[in-house]
Amino acid sequence: MTDFNKTNASHAKSAFIITYGCQMNEADSEKLMGQLEKCGYISARALEEADLILINTCCVRESAEQKIYGKIGECKRLKTLNPKLIVVITGCMAQKNREQLLKRAPHIDLILGTNNVHGLIEAIKKIEQTHEKVVAVFDQTETFDNVPVKRGSDLNAWVPIMYGCNNFCTYCIVPYVRGRERSRLPQDILTEITELGKKGFKEIMLLGQNVNSYGKDTALGLDFAGLLAEIDESNAVERIRYMTSHPRDMTKQVIDVIAKSRHICEHFHLPIQSGSDEILHRMNRGYNQESYRKIVHYIRKVLPHASLTTDLIVGFPGETEELFQETLDFVSEIKFDAAYTFLYSKRSGTPAATMEDQVPETIKKERLHRLMERQNEISLAINKKLEGQVVEVLAEGPSKNDDQTFTGRTRTNKIVLWHKDDDDKAGQFVHVMIEKAQTWVLKGNKQP
Repeated sequence: MTDFNKTNASHAKSAFIITYGCQMNEADSEKLMGQLEKCGYISARALEEADLILINTCCVRESAEQKIYGKIGECKRLKTLNPKLIVVITGCMAQKNREQLLKRAPHIDLILGTNNVHGLIEAIKKIEQTHEKVVAVFDQTETFDNVPVKRGSDLNAWVPIMYGCNNFCTYCIVPYVRGRERSRLPQDILTEITELGKKGFKEIMLLGQNVNSYGKDTALGLDFAGLLAEIDESNAVERIRYMTSHPRDMTKQVIDVIAKSRHICEHFHLPIQSGSDEILHRMNRGYNQESYRKIVHYIRKVLPHASLTTDLIVGFPGETEELFQETLDFVSEIKFDAAYTFLYSKRSGTPAATMEDQVPETIKKERLHRLMERQNEISLAINKKLEGQVVEVLAEGPSKNDDQTFTGRTRTNKIVLWHKDDDDKAGQFVHVMIEKAQTWVLKGNKQP
């Protein structure tokens, strides 16, 4: 999570940002904090000390919504203690539930939609001048550039390349709250990355709900493969990553560009969601086992040392034991380096929420446990092959659990831990001999 709330000096106004949800929300929060600084705010150390609280919300799951409503309720108590406190709700819940939010929480001062991130300064000034509530929620807007950004890290940076989604997976609310796909101009993306490189950033993450669709909404003639090639050739930063890819739109051209590149990391995060063709059809994913298998085979042909991770949803409506077994079998066949596994959760407003044959919670949990066991065995076996090898790691800093241990990541996105010495600094590229492999991390010794 991006952390702006680190320091507080003697200052008239301070702001505290809470971010829920995906990496795009993290990137939006950086833009929101950048604008708040333009308005004269600095970061508060704690919620209770803030003159402005901004909650950047997620509504992918209803359980997340309930948690967020609890945090919004906490702001009511704080506003009772400090009537001048400004409460801002932005993100996907603000886009989806604008009217419900005001009825349920009248202490909210500003509701800012996902398409209005660039309008925070204007909205805050209006509230400060008039003391009236503001609702700024557009259903659609163009991409927004030239917005001040307060980066949450000095090492890694988010760089959105497009906004919105056209896919309409039956379980997903994102297209309804983020709008249709809009690609940023390539020159604006390259300018941002070049400036980040000059400031010392080592790694950038290109963001989009479906990065493989980049350029399809424009007449520029530059697709995602072409954009990757231009960014790599710019030599602006050492490492380039991207997310999220949609298997339906992944092309051989993208894989070939990565194989020939110097800076694009050899890590493919390709969410399969299910290993059953029937469930994939019900999800409206637009691909099947065989088309996904062909992508994986091509990746491993041209980049045999690349890592492959995925997302999996367990217990989607209509998933029988037989269909779940297809997912287990597919996971065993493909052998992902890691998988992020989720229980299917109803999301009101999506087609899947009203589908028949909803899977009972107890069955979903039991299947999730079996899937995680299977994947953990595979992840450990893959990582064990790295024992005795020396890997390049970008040092990120001391481990959260032990300040004598340093942590970083390989180009293939493996987390590596090693004993800290006096020379270790975040941002360095070091070589580590892997001594012990675990399911999620690699442990080793830094090489001279």
